[in-house]
Amino acid sequence: MYRLPPLPAVRAFEAAARHGGFQAAGEELHVSAGAIAHQVKQLETWLGITLFQRLPRGVVLTPAGRQYAQNLRPLLSGLAEASEAARRHGDDRVVTVTSVPSLVSRWLMPRLGRLREEHPDIDMRVLASLHPVDFLNEGVDVAIRLGTGPYPGLNANLLMEEWFSAVCSPAFRAAAPDLQEPADLLRYPLLHDELEPRIPHELNWVRWLQHFGVQYAGNLRPSFSHTYLTLEAAANHQGVAIAAEPFIAEDLRVGRLVRLFPQRVLGPYQFHLLRPPEAEARPAVKAFCEWVIAEAGNDPAPEPETSAD
Repeated sequence: MYRLPPLPAVRAFEAAARHGGFQAAGEELHVSAGAIAHQVKQLETWLGITLFQRLPRGVVLTPAGRQYAQNLRPLLSGLAEASEAARRHGDDRVVTVTSVPSLVSRWLMPRLGRLREEHPDIDMRVLASLHPVDFLNEGVDVAIRLGTGPYPGLNANLLMEEWFSAVCSPAFRAAAPDLQEPADLLRYPLLHDELEPRIPHELNWVRWLQHFGVQYAGNLRPSFSHTYLTLEAAANHQGVAIAAEPFIAEDLRVGRLVRLFPQRVLGPYQFHLLRPPEAEARPAVKAFCEWVIAEAGNDPAPEPETSAD
């Protein structure tokens, strides 16, 4: 039998060593800083050494703690790889995909019925997340992410460009007959996404209007944390939103939203389909990727109006 230390304490110590403190480690593991401190103390007692020096403001690794952390990392990585390989072998039909919340709710979810019809053998696990994906440690097979590339070590396909249109509800449009050109928007509520600093340089109202020679201070409200919330507000007659084509295609199709103008602006990023080569070796993952690429290709491409700088 292996004489192993308490594994929850090992995990807590590794996170604390990597982050340089108990608070950040607790946030990662969804426990309190005090719980991390308790588990590290438990590990120190088991090992008979001091791993962290406690200071009036924070902690620092001791030389022994630093060496222990360095020795642990390849072992934990190997454990994660072995566990992930076993998990995949146990249920090869499950495909785990992650994307930003707005793309999940506005583009992917309306299409999953077609996926079930075409591939009834695939069981989907869909995660909505904004943070960079860790394919191995999070058990993710496929990610759809906004960026510019390249993506070293991953299989990547350009799925969709970001063509931004100004949209509102049909009722809002009917109540605003004087909305004839982009400059007229300054008299109406402009609904904002809180994109920066989360997505630096993403197209916002200031940049969108600048493309048509309209100066806008960008200080009007309301604002929303996610695009899908902004579009819900627009669909409920609260004002005008700008959003990229993948987010509005379904609402335009069913008439919940309408375009105000034909003008569209190309944003600085694109949606990419990302997956590790070993994940795509699984038939279910390969079939899902081919289906997503085909779905994106079936979306009508808007005629270019202008491009973001």
